[in-house]
Order: sequence, then C-alpha cells, then structure tokens
Amino acid sequence: MSIERNKQIARSFFERLHARDIPGALDTLSDEVSYWIVGRREAIPSSGTHNKQAMARMFGAMMARLENGMDMTIKNAIAEGDQVSLEVESYGRLKNGRVYNNQYHMLMRVRDDRIVEVKEYLDTQHVYQTWYAEQP
Repeated sequence: MSIERNKQIARSFFERLHARDIPGALDTLSDEVSYWIVGRREAIPSSGTHNKQAMARMFGAMMARLENGMDMTIKNAIAEGDQVSLEVESYGRLKNGRVYNNQYHMLMRVRDDRIVEVKEYLDTQHVYQTWYAEQP
C-alpha cells in the first residue's frame, strides 16, 4: 500500500468525524483496531485502550453532548511505511455551554485499507475540565 493512500485513509477518518458521519468514521477502522488515548483512567474515563465497539459508544456519547458535532481540522500529516502521523485540532460547543478546543498528535497504523492502531495524544487537563469536571 502506498504512503499517500495511508495518509488519505487517516485523513478520511477525521473528515468523516468533521462531517458528523460516525458510521463512516468507524468504517475506516479495522474490526480489530486498538485505539489508545493518553491519560489516567481514574481522572479521565475515556483514557486507555479501546476496541471498535467501545469507540462507537464513545463517539456516540460525545456527539450527544455536543450542540452541533465537532469540527476536526488536520493541520499536518506525514507518513512512513504503514504509519501516519497527524496534527489535528478539534472544536465543538457542548450543550452545557463549555467549549472543547483541543490539539492532538495522532499516530495511526494502516493495513489493508483500514486503520488498525491509533495512539491519541492530547491536552488531558482540557479534556477533564470540559467533559468531566462538575459544573460550578
């Protein structure tokens, strides 16, 4: 598989999230995907390693709490072999009035036209304050 094809598959994941197409985004993931999110589970329940079904639930729960979905902007993408590295920014307004605007580094591994591994690095303090901290 070509490096450019791998980059397009990784970009497609975020393009579909941006378009609020959760089933389409999930379709870019392998059924055996390992999706890891940085953080300590005791503070941020979304942290840790997840399978495709868990990610489907997580994306659904996120979208239910957002006013109009989440914009995902790819700032940069580089690739080598089966790995794609992306810099991404998200923006979404929650129904409770909070704004989620995070910066990410995503490391993805692509095999057979599907994403088989994701490592997601982001501002964990912002995740906690936006999604999990109690309202004042």
